[in-house]
Amino acid sequence: MTTPLFESTIRSLPLLARGKVRDIYAIDDEKLLIVTSDRLSAFDVILPDPIPRKGQVLTAMANFWFEKLGHVVPNQLTGIAPEDVVPADERDQVTGRALVVKRLAPLPIEAVVRGYVIGSGWKDYQATGAICGIELPAGLKQAAKLPEPIFTPASKADVGDHDENISFSQAQERTQTVLADQLKGTGKQGAQLADEARRAAIQLYTEAADYAATRGIIIADTKFEFGIDATGTLHLIDEALTPDSSRFWPADQYQEGISPPSFDKQYVRDHLETLDWDKRAPGPRLPAEVIERTSAKYVEAYERLTGKTLP
Repeated sequence: MTTPLFESTIRSLPLLARGKVRDIYAIDDEKLLIVTSDRLSAFDVILPDPIPRKGQVLTAMANFWFEKLGHVVPNQLTGIAPEDVVPADERDQVTGRALVVKRLAPLPIEAVVRGYVIGSGWKDYQATGAICGIELPAGLKQAAKLPEPIFTPASKADVGDHDENISFSQAQERTQTVLADQLKGTGKQGAQLADEARRAAIQLYTEAADYAATRGIIIADTKFEFGIDATGTLHLIDEALTPDSSRFWPADQYQEGISPPSFDKQYVRDHLETLDWDKRAPGPRLPAEVIERTSAKYVEAYERLTGKTLP
């Protein structure tokens, strides 16, 4: 099995941040290098054992969707190869798992789109008959398909914290407050920008879900992140429609009333639920079988969706 990368060490560039999965380096005032590690977080805790090939899957899958959905909204890609911005002795850390992207101002919201009643949405619906304040038909079962996709934004959380669901009006207010300086001179306001993000997110999800259905995969829900350039133009950033940011179900195992199996870290979550662990850092070590099966699930998701073999 491929040697996993838990943490990158690109010494030729300044490190700006380490997220749950990605390490971000500054190239210059206009570009960033984003290295996708094999780290895995569960219950908002970064686990000590990386998942081999996970970073490669996330990068390859994001690139697949960036190309396929590029007509919907501009994205962060620059077309520059990551191997061209680091010296030879650091290229093994970036090949197949890094992107050179535009340096954009991120919107302070997670753009979540739900097509099915599952996860926190199912709990919300059971309690209120709505998801994030959006009223839904009565009598829906767990994992039921919604009449149409819904946009349910969340606030962005720091590493170790939980995202919080917010209303669309709150998303508009947060966008205006956080990006007020960047919006000056663009002719745009936060409310308009949040509305652009909502419309783009729903179209991205709808087109991706329609395509995935032809590959035998249901995309139950997903989250996008957006940023703006100096002109206020919206861009799709971060990752897109990967097993880390989406809930993928095999269509041949789907049925209403249960939580279907998924192509993501659910196998790890299920294992962790059997342990005497309080879901606080540090996370427990994972058995080799759990690591291997999780890696295989990520690779299978990529290959089933794209019809390609992971390099």
